[in-house]
Amino acid sequence: MKDVLITINGSQRYAAGDGDSVEFITDGQYAFGRNGAMFTYMESPLTGLEGTKTTFLVRSGAVTMNRSGTVTSRMLFEEGQHHRFLYETPYGSATMGIETRLIRSALGEHGGELEILYSTDIEHNLIGTNRFLITIREQKER
Repeated sequence: MKDVLITINGSQRYAAGDGDSVEFITDGQYAFGRNGAMFTYMESPLTGLEGTKTTFLVRSGAVTMNRSGTVTSRMLFEEGQHHRFLYETPYGSATMGIETRLIRSALGEHGGELEILYSTDIEHNLIGTNRFLITIREQKER
């Protein structure tokens, strides 16, 4: 694992038509190998998930996002597929669904970009469409 700077641009367009976006820049850890890439970071108050560790596993055709801590979930992204997952918070739990429209990975030994477009639902009722654009850069030695 190497130290990296992770920039996450996240946006959400709600079913009602409005939306929001956030850019989050943080230190993290990154590894790249034969089986794909993995990176991890701690969430911040900016994301509303303070106290949560997020880990992405990027393999050919699939991305898994695991969160543990204040919020717990395991989301599986596969283009054209609908998956359900349990989203647990201090306020309660919900079973949600995600349908992935696009995964674009340009990750390599020194970092790169990952883009995921997906929609979320509860009981098959659309909540909104979401986009992650994540950039990973090696940190310069000090």
